[in-house]
Amino acid sequence: MGFGDLKTPTGLKLLNDFLQERSYIEGYVPSQSDIAVFDAVSSPPPSDLVHALRWYNHMLSYQKEKTSLPGVKRPLGEYGPAGVPDSTCAAPAAASKDDEEDFDLFGSEDEEESAETARQNEERIAAYNAKKAKKPALIAKSSILLDVKPWDDETDMEKLEECVRSIVMEGLLWGQSKLVPVGYGIRKLQIGCVVEDDKVGTDILEEQITAFEDFVQSMDVAAFNKI
Repeated sequence: MGFGDLKTPTGLKLLNDFLQERSYIEGYVPSQSDIAVFDAVSSPPPSDLVHALRWYNHMLSYQKEKTSLPGVKRPLGEYGPAGVPDSTCAAPAAASKDDEEDFDLFGSEDEEESAETARQNEERIAAYNAKKAKKPALIAKSSILLDVKPWDDETDMEKLEECVRSIVMEGLLWGQSKLVPVGYGIRKLQIGCVVEDDKVGTDILEEQITAFEDFVQSMDVAAFNKI
């Protein structure tokens, strides 16, 4: 697994595709995995790689505190999509002239190019255009942090969280959670989620969460960020 060389357009494209459905390299919070990949990117990704650029700009804000982020920083080749050769440990051998000819997308440049070679070129270009046309449209998403408050200190918080996570909707993905003291022995549930903007809104989340009225007193949005 890996991203290949993140200083090349190919590596950055792999990173952009990988982050299309993710906020971070691993998990739902910044970690040493993000730092490992960030350090391998020499400059901001181009504007057309929107997911990689969004992630890069977000990680810039963590540079002063990057050593305090959770996790253990592993070799770069251990992150990213499966099936991509790790080119970070050793430089690849220089390609021979014959190798370059073997992988020439447009085949031989001889003026006497055969009809078979021309046909193969046309097929390759058609396949490339078809693949490009199938590229999925960008889906607008948001990362939301919710504060769910119980009635009192006797509320079963484990059951409360179980109720919240039982809410299942298309375009909703629950993340990490923790209990935060609010005073007088009462703790609130702070839970994160990622939503598709055109399918899930904070109003419907509040409606469904507060429906568990035996456990939930109220719900507030603690943080809301576009992804």
